[in-house]
Amino acid sequence: MGTLVEGAVEQALRDGRGLAVRLYVAACAERVAPLFVGLRAGEPGRAADVDLYVESVSNLWLADRPLADAAERLRGLERFPELQPDEEGITGIADTYAFFAALCMRYALLAHSSGNADDAVSCGHAALTAMGMLDQNVAGAGFQADEQRLQSLSLSGDAAGLWDASVMAGRERFRVVVGRLPRQASS
Repeated sequence: MGTLVEGAVEQALRDGRGLAVRLYVAACAERVAPLFVGLRAGEPGRAADVDLYVESVSNLWLADRPLADAAERLRGLERFPELQPDEEGITGIADTYAFFAALCMRYALLAHSSGNADDAVSCGHAALTAMGMLDQNVAGAGFQADEQRLQSLSLSGDAAGLWDASVMAGRERFRVVVGRLPRQASS
């Protein structure tokens, strides 16, 4: 199976240094973070998972060097229910987007610590897949194209504004996903 990451982005990741890879994955993780944090916050027994995710996405922006505790964070993340095999698969809206956010974070942590372009491409692919699914379910949406644009911006060499753009994109994505959730019957 091919990747959704544009060829020019993939090539820039392969040609780039560790800093470029780390900024790229930090920005990808930031854009999907609300899909994990917002959809899992307040769930019983998930406070530690949400905390780990929030701390990890924040620490990914320290792109000048690999995270010292990336392996420990990765071990914690890999215990998340979203990343555990399930015979029934993932069917719920919230579960689907939380899965892609967790998967994106998994690859972001791997790429951040190693500088490996393959892990960075997998991180970007997870974000693009989630946005492609959102496009399929929201008439007239262009989330995948926006994600591709932001991924290219991540590699432009100018980190100024990248965090703000990523936060704003993540908020908008979360708003749309929440709008797709079934309404809870009030008692």
